[in-house]
Amino acid sequence: MGAGQVGAKTVAMKMNIAIAGAGIGGLAAASLLAQDGHRVRVYDQFAAPRPVGSGLVIQPVGLEVLGAAGAAAEVMKRGAPILRMFGDEVAKGRTILAVTYGEAADRQGLGIHRAALFQALYDAAIAAGAQVMASSTVSGREGQCLLIGNRLEGPFDLIVDALGAASCLSPLTARPLPYGAVWATVPWPDNAPFPQDQLTQRYRKADRMLGVLPVGTMGDAPERRLAAIFYSLKREAIDAHFARPFADWRDEATALWPEFAAFLPDTLSHDDFAAARYSHGTLRRPYEDGLVHIGDAAHRASPQLGQGANMALLDARALQLALRRARGHEALGLYAGARRWHVALYQALSASFTPQYQSDSVILPLLRDHVLARLSMTWPVSVILTKLVCGDLVPPMPALTPQAARVAGKTAKVARKTGRPG
Repeated sequence: MGAGQVGAKTVAMKMNIAIAGAGIGGLAAASLLAQDGHRVRVYDQFAAPRPVGSGLVIQPVGLEVLGAAGAAAEVMKRGAPILRMFGDEVAKGRTILAVTYGEAADRQGLGIHRAALFQALYDAAIAAGAQVMASSTVSGREGQCLLIGNRLEGPFDLIVDALGAASCLSPLTARPLPYGAVWATVPWPDNAPFPQDQLTQRYRKADRMLGVLPVGTMGDAPERRLAAIFYSLKREAIDAHFARPFADWRDEATALWPEFAAFLPDTLSHDDFAAARYSHGTLRRPYEDGLVHIGDAAHRASPQLGQGANMALLDARALQLALRRARGHEALGLYAGARRWHVALYQALSASFTPQYQSDSVILPLLRDHVLARLSMTWPVSVILTKLVCGDLVPPMPALTPQAARVAGKTAKVARKTGRPG
């Protein structure tokens, strides 16, 4: 099932919708819902539209949603096609990660800077008719109104919580993960030792990881190609990392991975890096009366499978399709049910894989290197891994496929004829 497949006939009644948060999920939802004729307002704390973060990978399921949102053309122009994910272990130069995407253009990943993705989605939301309210920090909710500073905005028919991991609207209590990372964006060097269509990583056991992700270009310099570089370390060590001399870390990183030096220009410093801390958790029911949570406000996991942004995009699309089929609790329940198993599977797999690549374990890296790495390059496991990273190992929203819509329509028709509940 593709993320772009539609459900039953659009419900005619249009809604007054508030979206809290102008991140990837919030802007995607704004564009999709405004396209369907809903009155959409997006509230965010920024004084002027701007993204936060460095690079990410949009998987095929996410690209399909971007197409529905009207942002795919710009994203494809800015991003860098990713055909392969590769990683090796420093001790013996052993390959421990080798995942190849399909040959078709719609079965490839796309490395992109968050700024480029943000701008494409922002432009798409505005073009669709959504209003983006800057300098509007959401601090709470009173009934169907949002609390913005000292004033109430609303009432709204529906509030969409897309505020991310720091959401003040979400009751989710997530478990902090022991490892985080620091990220920076640098120019792609002319003498780059790695392919421009590959995510490349180097590991030391499971307690150190360096990576290079091609992320294409940004609007202010369309001719300059960029890379996102990242360094994984323990969560409690992040502050100490920034306190140490940058030259010491540079020496440590290049000793671990000499080729990495090409991505460390002389002007680079700690100031160019941002820290990312991760957590794991899921809301059992990501909605209540008049409020629905999407993205990190509803579920969080390790970034090991590269699905975070894609999950938010899929949530936005599922919400749009559910609102085409129903209203109120029925629509929100349909959204939650459609996404439940896809989210659960990817969270479970992320929780299983992450300790093999980011942990203090001595045994798990050995299992990874000697068993799992070999299996991953052997059919049919290699095919399964490709579907896993593409995001469609299982259907992303099975309850919203055309087939499901036809079954629901037939059930409702029978119910009307018999006078029995559908």
